[in-house]
Amino acid sequence: MRARASCAALLMVAASGTSLAAQRPRAEPATMVLTGGKVFTADSTRPWAEAVAIRGEHILAVGTTADIERLVGSETRRIALGGRTVVPGFNDAHDHVGFGGVDGVRVIVEPSPAPDPPLTILLDSITAAARRVTAGTWLLSAPGGRVFDDPSATRVVLDSVAPAHPLWLRGWTGHGVVSNTAALRALGLLDAPDPSGGWLSRDARGTLTGRVDEYAIFGVERRLAVARGDSLLGLVMRAHGEVGLRLGITTVQDMANQYDLASARAVARRGGGMRARHRIVRFPITDMSGGRQADWRIAGADTALTPMMHVSGVKWILDGTPVERLELLRHPYADRPGWYGRANFPFDTLRAILRDALARAEQPILHAGGDSTIALVIAAMRAEASDSAWRRLRPRLEHADALARDQLKDVKSLGMVVVQNPTHLAFPELFIARFGAEGLRRIGLLRTLVDSGVPLAFGSDGPREPGLNIMFATIHPNVPSEALSREQAVVVYTRGSAYAEFAEGEKGTLAPGMLADLAVLSQDIFSVPPQALPATTSVLTLIGGRIVHDSLTGSGRSSIPPRR
Repeated sequence: MRARASCAALLMVAASGTSLAAQRPRAEPATMVLTGGKVFTADSTRPWAEAVAIRGEHILAVGTTADIERLVGSETRRIALGGRTVVPGFNDAHDHVGFGGVDGVRVIVEPSPAPDPPLTILLDSITAAARRVTAGTWLLSAPGGRVFDDPSATRVVLDSVAPAHPLWLRGWTGHGVVSNTAALRALGLLDAPDPSGGWLSRDARGTLTGRVDEYAIFGVERRLAVARGDSLLGLVMRAHGEVGLRLGITTVQDMANQYDLASARAVARRGGGMRARHRIVRFPITDMSGGRQADWRIAGADTALTPMMHVSGVKWILDGTPVERLELLRHPYADRPGWYGRANFPFDTLRAILRDALARAEQPILHAGGDSTIALVIAAMRAEASDSAWRRLRPRLEHADALARDQLKDVKSLGMVVVQNPTHLAFPELFIARFGAEGLRRIGLLRTLVDSGVPLAFGSDGPREPGLNIMFATIHPNVPSEALSREQAVVVYTRGSAYAEFAEGEKGTLAPGMLADLAVLSQDIFSVPPQALPATTSVLTLIGGRIVHDSLTGSGRSSIPPRR
């Protein structure tokens, strides 16, 4: 409501022909002004300005440098932008914070680092590593599709090269693992049943093959992460946030697969965690009976742990990725005829997941990559409630790689938000192999979503650099006709991501009354060549009007103490 009132005030002032700054009473000077810049506000009523005035935590005004100068008082801090570009703080709508997974020695594959080595090369590197390290030491690697495609990638073969070292070959997507007997034994998986939403692959005789998928991975890695303690988690959260501040990321929406609610609360009690705004999305782990919801039960649909950290929404992973061919599709994979992928949960379980979100009035955040998975989500939602009931919750489709054009009407009617990850577009050869040349044109919708009015947000889910993600979104190497303009990409990364967390009324745009979360960038992302975009950093980052990173004014990282 505050944002709507501010917009109305802007329109009234514009109609009168008088500048906003001139209408402001002199009794309300700015606490800080940034002048002489190129300000992209992401506000459709006034997308560009030269200067910003801040009072306390909020934007007081945007306008020309002359307008903003009228708001300067005796104690106003002035920052000269020198023509630099200012944007709302980036809001990473899909990130993973933590230190989960197995701890051990990483196997380096030669030539180093080989992005997608065949199994034979990887086995040679494992053999060499096993000779160098003590028996019982975990050996780790992050292979790609070639290893998961090889039927020889089994625990028997892995046992033959490293019988005394637990091996955990976790694909770089995080959705598939190949392990040996020592690893399965150490993790208690040799006699474990399949959890809901995951599986331990077995051969025709019922013997484990060493392949571990989906929630069978997530449960193991959560257990290991929690065992490392909340003190380490606090340090990791802090470090993660600091890196983001140097990139201009002022909000992190964290799919919390690597820790539990008790650990997050312990970090909050110590006053630890990020200086960035941190939305923790609860991530229930499953067992044979279903999701262990009690591990993440919160008092309400949105629970504040600190002024900068809150818990809201619930994440479920409904299918895998095309790398392992686990994304569930309506068309068979081009490089595996007759195979359509696999859903993690049966339809009745999906309905129960959505029914619980309705009962708790909680936003469901659904990893749903394949168009067949999305079709199941649409059907399950319609079976549980009216479109208007869902629109109030803004259900999110994470990734939605293969979201089809004929599904857009349903997605829009149900009020769904699509959260895309532009660096996922960086593998055109892989996508051509999986989907074929014709299928490639059906995936990775961006411009179509914007043009159709489906809310779109950006998250990293990998490399965090906003400039890198903007580059991929604005060139779209797979389907160039789906590329966004740079202005559109920044709007999606700021205002769009705020909408995805019900926060568009307080952040995501630089307009009067909005939170003063912004980044002064190291280069003009609206004019530099595409290949230069990944190098973009922030030289000055503000959260709630407070400087949290500063390499511009020479006054250090934070000239105003962070709020406790």
